[in-house]
Amino acid sequence: MKQIDLIKKIPKAELHLHIEGTFEPELLFEIATRNKIPLRFKTVEELKEAYNFHNLQSFLDIYYEGAKVLIHERDFYDLTMAYLKKCQEDNVVHTEIFFDPQTHTSRGISFETCFRGIHCALKAAEKEWGITSHLIMCFLRHLTEDEAFTTLNEALPFKKDIMAVGLDSSEVGFPPSKFERVFAEARNHGFLTVAHAGEEGPPSYIWEALDLLKIKRIDHGVRSLEDEVLMTRIIEEKMPLTVCPLSNVKLCVFKKMSDHNLKKLLDRGVMVTINSDDPAYFGGYANQNYLEVAQALSLEEEDIKTLARNSFEASFLTQDLKNHWIQEINKW
Repeated sequence: MKQIDLIKKIPKAELHLHIEGTFEPELLFEIATRNKIPLRFKTVEELKEAYNFHNLQSFLDIYYEGAKVLIHERDFYDLTMAYLKKCQEDNVVHTEIFFDPQTHTSRGISFETCFRGIHCALKAAEKEWGITSHLIMCFLRHLTEDEAFTTLNEALPFKKDIMAVGLDSSEVGFPPSKFERVFAEARNHGFLTVAHAGEEGPPSYIWEALDLLKIKRIDHGVRSLEDEVLMTRIIEEKMPLTVCPLSNVKLCVFKKMSDHNLKKLLDRGVMVTINSDDPAYFGGYANQNYLEVAQALSLEEEDIKTLARNSFEASFLTQDLKNHWIQEINKW
């Protein structure tokens, strides 16, 4: 009971969250109806049944299908506000949100429409609940380098409100090196960089993300333990891993939560953080991820506090704000 109360009440930051992955079936149907877009699922229950994935690609197929109902600025606003209400309920006081503009621009939706809907919701949540946020624009790695450059150029007019660029979508067969030049150009414009690596892809993808993309955080990175030299580097450099436990189990990276290597990474001194990834599809938001990990891996209260402290230390907040929230955690 103490652990449950601790998880519910301590402040947390979320650093690995795809806004398109927070699309709950009820809201998806509501927006589809509003925009007169037919779905191949007749009911909310039928859609929920389709959320039984067997790998990353089978998830992405339904993920992109759901995203097609997002057309207007209001749609992106409603989607983002629904997630931010979950943050408020879970005491997530800071969030760094991924968005995938190529998912929408490829359908004829303008970059500005997508961006403004999300951005306006983030500002509204900060005003109403005090939740701070940063926006991270991701490139879809299964698309071409040229398409990524196009998206980067579309983002430049909104640079002051986009903190970083990232790399997501299907990992296997699309190494980070494919986007080395795009990330170099993004850094030249002042963007920070992060990348998905070492979820389904091998540890070599993590090396590439570190050495070629010059990332500040590794998104996922759970396969780091397969490479002891890589582990030494991650620990020495205090390179954060934004781990997504429920996602990892749902996508069969681990068969069950008790098999997850998060505790091993934490015990080795890796700056591990807990995040929800695509919570509408994977069965839980921030607190649910903390709760299931704590139970399955027998985490101590100090482990939970360390994970919460890590979430702020690994964030792109100012050091003063990091210190503030870490002090709040230490009071417990």
